[in-house]
Amino acid sequence: MYGDPTTIRRILTELGDTWAIVGLSSNRERAAYRVAEVLQRHGKRIVPVHPKAETVHGERGYASLADIPFGVDVVDVFLNSGLAGRVADEATAIGARAVWYQLGVIDEAAYDRTRAAGLDMVMDRCPAIELPRLG
Repeated sequence: MYGDPTTIRRILTELGDTWAIVGLSSNRERAAYRVAEVLQRHGKRIVPVHPKAETVHGERGYASLADIPFGVDVVDVFLNSGLAGRVADEATAIGARAVWYQLGVIDEAAYDRTRAAGLDMVMDRCPAIELPRLG
């Protein structure tokens, strides 16, 4: 339900190539760092979103989604489930087209709100795992 193949394919291939990655920092040990690298290899523009607003993988970082001065297609969330709902609401507010919650991140109420607002959403999945499956 939270990661049907049709929605996953649409987000990865049709909705645009600018991905804001919430929780992405320059810490090479974090999953967000490695996933951002995979997204870049697949032609996605990554936008780090982290309170430190660090430059990561050559891309300028921003402290919040609201600080990004250009359009974002997908908001990829590397936060715990308790914080993720707020980010889904912010993604809707900035006009993103989809929200992607990483492995282990689940918020059913946020899923319902985000879908009701017209955005695609995937939860508890990783685009770095799903991209190679597309063939």
